[in-house]
Amino acid sequence: MSLRSWTRSHRRLLPAAVDAAAWVAGLFAAVLMRYGADLDRRRLAGFLLASALAVVLQLAFGHARHLYRGRYPYASFEEVRAVAVTAAGTAAVLLVLDVLFSRRPVPAPAPFVGGAVALVLMLAVRYAQRARRQRRRRPDQRTAIPVLLFGAGEAGALLLRSMLHDPNSRYLPIGLLDDDPDKRRLHILGVPVLGGRDDIPAVLARTGAGTLVFAVANAEAELVRAVRDRAVEAGAVFKVVPSTSELMDHQVGVGDIRDVQVTDLLGRHQIETDLHAIAGYLTGKRVLVTGAGGSIGSELCRQISRFHPAELMMLDRDESALQAVQLSINPLAKLDDPAVILADLRDGERIREIFRRRRPEVVFHAAALKHLALLQNYPAEALKTNVLGTLNVLDAAGEVERFVNISTDKAADPTSVLGYSKRITERLTAWTASRRPGMFLSVRFGNVLGSRGSVFTTFSAQIADGGPVTVTHPDVTRYFMTTQEAVHLVIQAAAIGRDGEALVLEMGEPVRIAEVARQMVQLAHRPVEIRYTGLRPGEKLDETLFGADEHDQRPFHPLISHVAVPPLEAAQLFRIDPGADPEQLITQLRDLTNWRATALQPGSAAR
Repeated sequence: MSLRSWTRSHRRLLPAAVDAAAWVAGLFAAVLMRYGADLDRRRLAGFLLASALAVVLQLAFGHARHLYRGRYPYASFEEVRAVAVTAAGTAAVLLVLDVLFSRRPVPAPAPFVGGAVALVLMLAVRYAQRARRQRRRRPDQRTAIPVLLFGAGEAGALLLRSMLHDPNSRYLPIGLLDDDPDKRRLHILGVPVLGGRDDIPAVLARTGAGTLVFAVANAEAELVRAVRDRAVEAGAVFKVVPSTSELMDHQVGVGDIRDVQVTDLLGRHQIETDLHAIAGYLTGKRVLVTGAGGSIGSELCRQISRFHPAELMMLDRDESALQAVQLSINPLAKLDDPAVILADLRDGERIREIFRRRRPEVVFHAAALKHLALLQNYPAEALKTNVLGTLNVLDAAGEVERFVNISTDKAADPTSVLGYSKRITERLTAWTASRRPGMFLSVRFGNVLGSRGSVFTTFSAQIADGGPVTVTHPDVTRYFMTTQEAVHLVIQAAAIGRDGEALVLEMGEPVRIAEVARQMVQLAHRPVEIRYTGLRPGEKLDETLFGADEHDQRPFHPLISHVAVPPLEAAQLFRIDPGADPEQLITQLRDLTNWRATALQPGSAAR
């Protein structure tokens, strides 16, 4: 017999031996309680006979339930349940056999009393063995970094378990912090809750921990900032675990701990998701994403792929960006994969040919030019891509079940070329909804932290270059959300949207751009100047999510508002002269945005 086979057999026989010994001890305790010192030879013989029967029954029942054949992880809840059922069955049969004997081997209560004692002994030995194994798996106190965890909820407990069960972990948790007063004096896996956020400096000083890990996966950014400020002021290193939207495909573990990013400090939102509704329109469907190489489009592709569509088609005119998003979903994929489609929205015939051949059922239209200042200088490009490109896709999407146009908060009471062009696409989408059998709707949200061209990207480049960080105005505010959270809500919104309307995502409270700059400069490794340059043409001091005639109504989801959109016939685009000079073209786009705009009843479809 090989050493491995012997070890495996030894591990299986040991629990059986422990359980047999527990029954002998349990019955002996029961008999001793009944007779005390008056234990003669006949009663001793009865005890030995009952013990032998109990051992045979325990092993027989245990074998039938695979208790000694490696089915259950040692000392797991599953094994505890199997042990309890086996012990109860053994006690019941032993009592029946005891009654059947003309002269009972043991008193009638002995099988149950002995069984109870035996069960306690069985579980105690398993608990002791499990505790010993867990101690052996704990990180080495001589090399691991002592840390405090903020958050004693589900994410904190999972992270704590991951730390304590990894002997190679760099972190050794020595305490927990949580604002919930009901969790004070709570111990999780032996680690105590020592206080709340206000106790952070004192607990850090008392325990000697030099690192605090923020372990609340669904926290608002305000809480992240508050805890970080207290930790940094106390001289501790501050780490975080990713938000819930970043952890869609796995549970939080020690490998997820990372340095804090500006997205954690400004963009976290708690999101409720109806996975059943989402799967209902994505799973098994042919899904097309335009602008798949962009920040929004690529994240759409990654999240949609988790719902197992029949086919995911990724369309973009940037071949490098297409390859990047493809590899982020499948590292073994090749560019000759039909999932990637190289095409330009401006080529209407090419777009129609793709729709005829590939027959997508669900379309997410994320392709757009979105740099406000550039489009203000080159409005013709916004017309060609954002407006006419969207019209090409809408025209081709005659047989789709659901069409989702990705819009922006700048479409609400627009003042820039970007806003005008995206408002026109909302109205074109509503007009298409009145002519086609499928569902056509728009989803509107604000700035996305981490997207290409966002203020976050600009500030990061400026900080890397040594500064200065340029902010247009000290009081300018914007709505922010991380890419993952924005896309998560877009997918959810598309499940509950109604034909022709625009869905407006809740972005939280507006954030001062100067605060974004300050938070990012604080994360830099050297001092960086912040310089104010003044508002640019077409730029608002404060963005709005709703137009003057729109009303915030949330009938289905607390973070998603529904607003009516007046349709705009495609024929009205002929009112625009693409060859006009920039100023004239901007005026024409603005006029078209407001052309015959009539307020609809809140929540009604644009039919």
